Amino acid sequence: MLLDYLALTKPRITLLVVVTALAGYWMGARPGAGAWGWAHLAAGVALLSGGISTLNQYLERRLDACMRRTRGRPLPAGKLDPGRALLFGVGLSAVAEVYLYLVLNPLTALCGAVAFASYLFVYTPLKTRTSLSTAVGAVPGALPPLMGWAAARGELSLEAWALFAILFLWQFPHFLAIAWLYREDYARAGIRMLPVVEPEGQVTGRQIVSYTLLLVPVSLVPALVGLAGPIYLGGALLLGLGFLLVSVRSALSLARHPARLLLQASVVYLPLLFALMTLNRN
Repeated sequence: MLLDYLALTKPRITLLVVVTALAGYWMGARPGAGAWGWAHLAAGVALLSGGISTLNQYLERRLDACMRRTRGRPLPAGKLDPGRALLFGVGLSAVAEVYLYLVLNPLTALCGAVAFASYLFVYTPLKTRTSLSTAVGAVPGALPPLMGWAAARGELSLEAWALFAILFLWQFPHFLAIAWLYREDYARAGIRMLPVVEPEGQVTGRQIVSYTLLLVPVSLVPALVGLAGPIYLGGALLLGLGFLLVSVRSALSLARHPARLLLQASVVYLPLLFALMTLNRN
C-alpha cells in the first residue's frame, strides 16, 4: 500500500520538478548561500508536487481508467480508496504550502499556490474541453524555476522569467510528442489533445517546430543577460539546433518512431541545458 501512495506522487515527475526548482535556486543564490535553503526548497517542492500529482489522479481517476497507459494506476486499478487519496493529496499540499511560507518566504509559497490552483482547477478541467489546455498547463509546469529563484532572492527578476520561458516553451514539443504517441488513448478518455482534435497531424507538426524555434533563442537569454557564461551560450545553441532538427524530422513524419525520438530528445535536452547553465553560472 505504501508503494501505491508513492505512485500517486509520480516520483519521476516530482524529481524533475525538484531539479528545475533547485536550478532556479542555484542561479538566483547570492554568494554564501547555505545548504539549508536547498534542502528546505527540495522538501517543500517535493511535497507540493506530490500533492498536486495525487489530487490530479483523484480528479482524473475515471479518465485514467479509460486509457491503457494509466489504467494500472492505484485509483483506477482499485488499489486505493479515492477518499484516502484525496486526504493524502490535500495533506501533502497543505503541509507544503505552510512549509514554503514559514521556512522560506511568502513569494515562494505564492508561486506554489498559483501552480496548485492553475494545474488542478484550470488545466485539469480544460483537458476534456479544448486542445488549448496544453498552453494553460504549461504555465504551472514552468513555475518551479520561479519558485527556486524566489526562495533564493525573495523577488522575481528578468533572469527568473527567462528560466520560466525556457521551461514553458520546452513543454510544447515534449507533450505534443506524448499526445501523438498516445492519441488513441486520449481519444478514448475524451481528452482533447491537439492530435485528437486534428488527427492528420499538420497543425501538431507546425506547433512542434514553431515552439522549438522559439525555444532556441529564448534558451540563449540567460547568457545574454549575464546570468550564464560563454560555455553555456555555445552549448545552449548546439543543444537547441539539435533539438530543432529532431523536431523538424518528427513534424515531417508524425509516425511512432519519429515522435518517440522527439520525446526522448526532449527528455535529454532539458537536463543538459540546465546542467550547462548551473555549471557555467556567472
